[in-house]
Amino acid sequence: MKPLPKPPTFSEALERVGTDRISAILQSGITATPRGKYYHWEKLRHLKPPSDLSAEEWWAGVKFARMSMQRALPLPDASGDQFTFAMVDPVQEMLHKIDQQAAGKIAISDQITNPETRDRYIFSSLVEEAITSSQLEGASTTRQVAANMIRSGRRPKDKSEQMILNNYIANRHIRTFTGRKLAPSDVLELQKILTIDTLDDPNCAGRLQTPNEERVVVVDEASHQVLHTPPPADQLEWRLKEMCRFANGETPKGFLHPIIRAIMLHFWLAYDHPFIDGNGRTARALFYWSMISSGYWLVDYVSISTILKTAYAQYGNSYQYAESDENDATYFIVYQLEVLLKAIAQLEEHIENKVEQIQSLENRLRGRTYFNHRQLALLSHALRHLDSHYLIKSHQRSHGVAYGTARSDLMTLADHKLLESRRIGGKTLVFLSPPDLDARIEALTQSS
Repeated sequence: MKPLPKPPTFSEALERVGTDRISAILQSGITATPRGKYYHWEKLRHLKPPSDLSAEEWWAGVKFARMSMQRALPLPDASGDQFTFAMVDPVQEMLHKIDQQAAGKIAISDQITNPETRDRYIFSSLVEEAITSSQLEGASTTRQVAANMIRSGRRPKDKSEQMILNNYIANRHIRTFTGRKLAPSDVLELQKILTIDTLDDPNCAGRLQTPNEERVVVVDEASHQVLHTPPPADQLEWRLKEMCRFANGETPKGFLHPIIRAIMLHFWLAYDHPFIDGNGRTARALFYWSMISSGYWLVDYVSISTILKTAYAQYGNSYQYAESDENDATYFIVYQLEVLLKAIAQLEEHIENKVEQIQSLENRLRGRTYFNHRQLALLSHALRHLDSHYLIKSHQRSHGVAYGTARSDLMTLADHKLLESRRIGGKTLVFLSPPDLDARIEALTQSS
């Protein structure tokens, strides 16, 4: 990820093309989104311009179209110039889709809406986000090892595992204050959770950088060139307060779409880079807090970092595009909306595959003569409601059979390792659906 040259401003572009061409440019019908894309100069200059225009003339027309749509944000850069964004058609279209999918009461699989499986999906998304968000910041361990660490509750073995565990705890922590106003102390506490036992100096956890410290800058790993120099440390305290006011909807005046607010909260924290470490992870966690606080319930089940990790250079470029082109945050907003839609699509695909897998297992089970219709009905329920428990008496009542028949049904399933039997209080026999029931059924049907 190399530093980007600053694109020509509108006035600079006009100076380059000459006054005799201005009228032709302004009357050419150029839109803010050529070919439906919010192109940066770095991309647009390599495309074929429309009509007889040069690349510079095309860019001047694009900049002019965008100027009339720009809306100021309360985020100032280090010099005091505000960031802006444009509510262009692609942004409006993506916001509409996310409104429908992530907040609306749409039809969705009972794998998510069912309370008995909902927590499992939330847990899985928290684990996935914890792993990939930490990997974006340098954590190096396999997904399986990290997931097993979190599920088993064992202590981290190294810094990478500690980062992932911290991220998981932090993502759970933000759920404890969703729906209420964000305070600067919440942001400091969040960063502290994310960095505990991972910093060279533990005293840097949970506090802003101070003026007597060298500011942390963003550097390209390959070239070692500085990509972003954040605002001076003596600005950080009031900038954090202003960020929280923005997060709480106190600024700007007028309506700002909640998703854009959440995305810009992500951008704001990352731009200010107020901490020694953990800035990116804190920014992404605040995005989740803002989205969930605004009623986008489906975000509980997705991992944006999984998508960011697959195209990390684009993630970094979206920051650079915004900062290099006169503080135009539209580039970052467009990219993050695309990421969110991909994460939702990934979730839908996962659920669809899961439902198909369950149906396939049920069909294969029906072909086995050693299970009766009562047992097949119980297994079908167990596949859709993992960690369920069954009693002999409840099975007896459900199917109107004798106690001995109900007991035989459940004991047979336990013999085949499809249920696990436990005694509660030394007396009551309970049969539990194992969390890996689908794998056990798969192994059983393949071996027979």
